[in-house]
Order: sequence, then C-alpha cells, then structure tokens
Amino acid sequence: MRATLRFDQPEFDARLARTRKAMEKAGIDLLFVTDPSNMNWLTGYDGWSFYVHQGVIVPIDDDPVWWGRGQDANGAKLTCWMRDERLIGYPDHYVMSTERHPMDHLAGLIRDNGWGARRIGVEMENYYFSAKAFAQLTAGLPDARFTDVTALVNWQRAVKSRAELGYMREAARIVEAMHARILDKAEVGMRKCDLVAEIYHAGIRGADGVGGDYPAIVPLLPSGVDASAPHLTWDDRPMRLGEATFFEIAGCSRRYHCPLSRTIFLGRPTQTFLDAEAAVLEGMEAGLEKARAGNTCEDIALAFFRVLARHGIVKDNRTGYPIGLSYPPDWGERTMSLRAGDRTVLEAGMTFHFMTGLWMEDWGLEITESIVIGETGPECLANVPRKLFVKD
Repeated sequence: MRATLRFDQPEFDARLARTRKAMEKAGIDLLFVTDPSNMNWLTGYDGWSFYVHQGVIVPIDDDPVWWGRGQDANGAKLTCWMRDERLIGYPDHYVMSTERHPMDHLAGLIRDNGWGARRIGVEMENYYFSAKAFAQLTAGLPDARFTDVTALVNWQRAVKSRAELGYMREAARIVEAMHARILDKAEVGMRKCDLVAEIYHAGIRGADGVGGDYPAIVPLLPSGVDASAPHLTWDDRPMRLGEATFFEIAGCSRRYHCPLSRTIFLGRPTQTFLDAEAAVLEGMEAGLEKARAGNTCEDIALAFFRVLARHGIVKDNRTGYPIGLSYPPDWGERTMSLRAGDRTVLEAGMTFHFMTGLWMEDWGLEITESIVIGETGPECLANVPRKLFVKD
C-alpha cells in the first residue's frame, strides 16, 4: 500500500522538528499524542477511529510510531508518511474489553522499544484520553515519569503553512455555497430538518470542483428564543414568521475548516435586531483593524467589546478562537482565545474564527468571520455579505 499524502515530506519534517523542540523545552523525551487532529498534523493519519484508543508516539530521537486498533492499520498505511514497520496495531480482543485494556498493549510496546524509563508527556486535558487510560498506562510503566503536555502540539499548529491556508480557502468556498443555499431555501413553514438536509448537501457537494469533508461540529441553527442558547442543533418544527435564526456552520476541506455564521430574520426585524446588527458590525470593524501581526489576542477582543459597551451591550464570553485542522467534537484548536487577558502575540498566518455572536435573554444574533492574520491586516477567508439577512 502507498499513502496518499496531502502535504509534502519537508512539511511533515518541519512539523516534527518544531514538536521536538517543544518537547525539549517541556523536559520530555517521549510524547504520546491522542488528539486526532494532532495525530493527523504529525503523520497524515485520517480515519474515523477516534472512538477507540489510538495515538502517535513521538520519541525525541527516532521516527514517530502510529499505534491503534489492528483493523485501522491499513488506514494508517494509506494516509501516514512513515514506514509500515512504524505502524503498529493492537489485537481486537483489547477493544471494549473488561479483561484487558489497550493501554496494556501500549505500555508493552513502549517497554519493548527501550522507552519504559523515559520522561513521557501525555495530553491529559483531551477528549480522547480517558482517566482509565492514564491509570492503565502509568501502571504498566512504573519506571516512567509522566508530565501533562496538553496542547503542546496544538501550539505548534498555530501558524498555518501555505498549503494549509490553501485548504482553508477551499473550505471558505464551500461555506459560501452553504450560506447561499440557506438564503435561497429558508422560508416560513420550512421544517428545520429539511433545511439541514440542504446544508449538508451543499457542504458535502463542495464548491469549485472540490468536494466537502465532514465538519467537526454539526449545523447549529436555533430560532427565536432558542437562539439565546449558542449550541442548540435542530428539530423538525417549521420556521416561523417574526423569528430570527442564526446559522453557525463550517465548510471543510481535507479536515481544514472555515466556520462562518449569519442570521436570517423571517419578516420585519425588530429594532432590537437592527440595533444589535449595527453594534456588531461596527465592533467587528474595530476588531478586524487590530487583527495584525504584532498585536495581541486581547487587542482584537477589547476593540470589539468597547464598541459593544458604547451601544449598551454586554458580551460576557470570548469573541474568538483559533481554527484549522480538526475532528469532532470541536473545530477550534484549543490554545488562544480572543478575550481580555490573553496577551498572546499575533503572528502572520494564524487563523481565527472571530466569533462575535450575541446570546441574550430571549434572542440571539451571529454574524462572524474566519480570518487569517497578516502583517498589515487580516484576510477574511469567506465572502458572504456581512449583515443581518431579511426574508419575507
């Protein structure tokens, strides 16, 4: 089998070099990565197998090892850049077993390679690494010293390469097509589930000859009072006159995301919505003006929040986060945040979802942008009119 790689080997080599430099700084000489986004970024591995235990072992002094369920090893051969002997599958009797645990197999693999007494870094705050897994791994490696290195690899992903930005721009064309479909199809009386079917159709069909991948988060589209909650999905009730619905969706190409939110009001918008639209759009302009290399995450957030405050609006949650390569359940990279107190310095090539959503007592409004930080200002990845859409 021969892997089909989405990046050239020098890019993978550079990623591994950056990761090893971070390992040295963290004082570890063996890294065990379980976040599937980080696994993909380091090795190219791409499969819906993150419901079982899997990971990538990164020694400080040798090639990485992909480790996972035996039946997924062929998927690793088809997507990873490493030699076949560095792709190790465990027997299926470890899967969902009450008698043995996959981490027992991993511990044996680490010992057999002479790494059993190393300083091992693991991603403790990770959706895919359970408390049981950590307990079994530490029990199987009594001579090792463990360190929490959550987000060590995530931080190395912050500045995107030219190729990564290319995939994100493909995702932007896809999310543009998704929003165009929404605006065309949404109407009073249409069932939410039928509209979601249209969204998925547009997203997977893709755009400009590029097929869409599955996004890490399902479409979020609450209406009316439900829009006061940011993370509700859909049901089979019809859309109603006099209600606003926000659509938080993302185009996805080769696992790279471009989220974008817009709001549609069916009927005549209330003054509350018109005032909120004006405040958000003014605030976004102020925030985007700060979205340049050398400024900080906080600079974007404070510029936006100051405008909201002048309009008498309080937003008590962050206003953005980094995006790029991701798997369910989240398209964020889980490092920086656009909020007061985050003084991370922005660098050219960083990418963020500028999440300016408002979720108030009994209504909600989302008008957002995905941006690339530049030396003199940001690139907005998608080209969808930045406004509250109104349909009779």
